[in-house]
Amino acid sequence: MFVQVPTDMDEVQMRQLQLKQQGETVTEDVIIRQAVLDIFQNLLDQIEDGHYDTAAWQDETLTVTDINGDLMATVKPKEETFIADFRKSSDATEEYLEQEAIRAAGGR
Repeated sequence: MFVQVPTDMDEVQMRQLQLKQQGETVTEDVIIRQAVLDIFQNLLDQIEDGHYDTAAWQDETLTVTDINGDLMATVKPKEETFIADFRKSSDATEEYLEQEAIRAAGGR
């Protein structure tokens, strides 16, 4: 099974192994950070029925910019970092990201 976007710690470890087999050494934290961004962007795209806004990292905060580059929303982790949130509960983190994507989309 090929894991593109890990949704739990088992899949994070599986993705880490896949990357290692391809010659890349990546920490779990790097994989989790990318997974959080990818999950949030995918949710945002689903809610907006297309890719209109772009999520990105700014330190430990997710930012959402529109097609004009204007900042539309910021999303802060519940704990100190999204990595800590994901490690504590990937399901709760995904639910939180979904709520925040709905808020960021603003009814578009």
